[in-house]
Amino acid sequence: MARAAATRVATLLASIVRLVASLIAVVILLHAAFWFFGANPANALVSAAADVRQTFGWFTVDLFRSDDPRVGETVNAGLAALLWIVAGNFVSRLLVSLAPRSRARL
Repeated sequence: MARAAATRVATLLASIVRLVASLIAVVILLHAAFWFFGANPANALVSAAADVRQTFGWFTVDLFRSDDPRVGETVNAGLAALLWIVAGNFVSRLLVSLAPRSRARL
């Protein structure tokens, strides 16, 4: 019984990790689209997406440079979003694999 509860908790935590990582990736991709299409930086939604990009995607800022800064930032933000998806899925699968297995009923 306790083993089944621990498995459910681990599965729930894995789902939460995957959801949070996916939401961060989506907002970073929104920032990339806003930047690429030249959205107004004074807009609250655009500003919030840029803040999320700076907070959670700082590791790819100026990673690749291009003659067109819009392309460079879009590629860098897209890479940050991809890394969040990969890391979220990895941690999620790790949590599920570390959960205790339920015994098979006969």
